Amino acid sequence: MSDAPLRLTLPLTPEQARSLEVGQIVWLDGTVRTTAGFPTHKRMVEGLGVPGALPDDLRGGTFFHMGSSCREEGGRWLPNYVNPTTSTRFDAFMPDIIRGLGLTATGGKGGMGQGCVDALREVGGVYFSMPGGASPLLSEGAVERLSTHWDDLIEQFRLARFRLEGFGPVTVAIDAHGNSLYATLQDTARARLPGILQKLAAERQPPE
Repeated sequence: MSDAPLRLTLPLTPEQARSLEVGQIVWLDGTVRTTAGFPTHKRMVEGLGVPGALPDDLRGGTFFHMGSSCREEGGRWLPNYVNPTTSTRFDAFMPDIIRGLGLTATGGKGGMGQGCVDALREVGGVYFSMPGGASPLLSEGAVERLSTHWDDLIEQFRLARFRLEGFGPVTVAIDAHGNSLYATLQDTARARLPGILQKLAAERQPPE
């Protein structure tokens, strides 16, 4: 695996997604759908298979767990900021969404559970991890909000569509082959735990 950052255009094809490896650093161009809302995810699941219920560009597309605030200038909606949110909050919805829409990429903070990893492997999709606390940097790469869906919801929860230019850096944290940085970290932590507990127990013993 090369350590050199990649620059990719969204949406990815399944072949492009399968070519990526865990740990690669990526910069992104193209278009993405985003939300930070539970009700949005619920509506997406309910809309799977219902003609016209969901935007067509979600299928085979990219979906980020990311909130945003925008302002209108000259007939365009420009971001004040974008801010990734924790993806595991939506683990109950995401396997159905990934499979139902054939998502080739999703992303946010903190990874996703095994059910999502399995779904990404089945459809040929990856998860991009965004650095926490990097909203100012990420916001520079979100150049324009192109549209929103479900405008009865608050701005953070609407299903928004953004154009990206040089968005990142993001990390391939779950690849399309079922490999996950988060699972590796958990395995390492579990392997180290007995030694840590033994050391703590020894340190608690009173001196003779």
